[in-house]
Amino acid sequence: MSDTKREFSKTMLGQHTDSLARLTPNRTYRVGFVLLDHFSLMSYASAVDTLVTANLVTGKRLFSHSNYAIHQPRVASDLSIDLATDGTAHQITTDAEGRRLDAIIVVGGYRSSLRYDPVLIDKLKQADHHQLVLGGLWNGSLALAQAGTMNQTACALHPDNHAYLREKYPTVRLADTSKHCTDTRLTAAGPSSTLELMLEWVGNLSDKSIAGAVREILAPDSLASGTTNASSMLQNDPSLPETLRSLIQLMRANIEEPLSSEELASCVDLSRRQVERLFQAHLGTSPSRYYFELRLTQAQRLLVQTSDSITRISLACGFVSSSHFSTCFKDFFGESPSVARKRQREAG
Repeated sequence: MSDTKREFSKTMLGQHTDSLARLTPNRTYRVGFVLLDHFSLMSYASAVDTLVTANLVTGKRLFSHSNYAIHQPRVASDLSIDLATDGTAHQITTDAEGRRLDAIIVVGGYRSSLRYDPVLIDKLKQADHHQLVLGGLWNGSLALAQAGTMNQTACALHPDNHAYLREKYPTVRLADTSKHCTDTRLTAAGPSSTLELMLEWVGNLSDKSIAGAVREILAPDSLASGTTNASSMLQNDPSLPETLRSLIQLMRANIEEPLSSEELASCVDLSRRQVERLFQAHLGTSPSRYYFELRLTQAQRLLVQTSDSITRISLACGFVSSSHFSTCFKDFFGESPSVARKRQREAG
């Protein structure tokens, strides 16, 4: 964020910046993230970015965060990007400087195992006993359920794990929204809902104006978004085979660097031909065409909701060049990206 924007945010929030300090006098609110193997990097980034940006807009160190793995000093994300941690499961209840945490958030992911290390479960029970705030992102909240810390509490969870929760933890109530925030429990189903969850939490801890300023920086497009993501609805459509929903989710999670047909098939243990038959039978199209249209639809949404350049949008949606993107966009929507953006702005 530029110095000008930072100073503007400080000025705008001047009358509110002491509110969190009054709730937690003379110290920083310490948050620990437990990163499971193959954790969702986007969910983690959404959570941390919210805390860091809250510090920036107020000019105070309202939050600190530490990362923990179960055993190893580094842990692999779902994007095969390793992240260094500040400790392992044995140190989960304290930060890198040995000070007790205020909140522990377990970050899961699409390929994260649902079999949790006993040390993690024990630490979560201890944290609950000491009345720490506990959270779970994606399917990380299932670790909280296994530790017995979610009984009779609503839990937001990734749709792929809803049936598992109902079968294994019948005393845990499945939330009817993609995020759920209380004074002591924080759960979210995916990256977008994680951002909304953290914004709500920051607002509850401090002041709604601080959360609003963070939103203006991190999610300005959400303020004007009134569209429904069709692929998101299909991903959660229980009438579709689970494998097909998983493939749609993989596509949505890999827009910038599209997976090949072989990679998609490998992720769900099917052949390329089996995947093609699955899409044709249920959606009436090929996987490559569906993926292509999904990327174009995402590009159209970015054109309307953001001020990013057309070149940047084309790269963010997996096109090798802006000229190729413009040609594909015009063939599909009947107008060039620049014309589409101008028309939408004039209509708005």
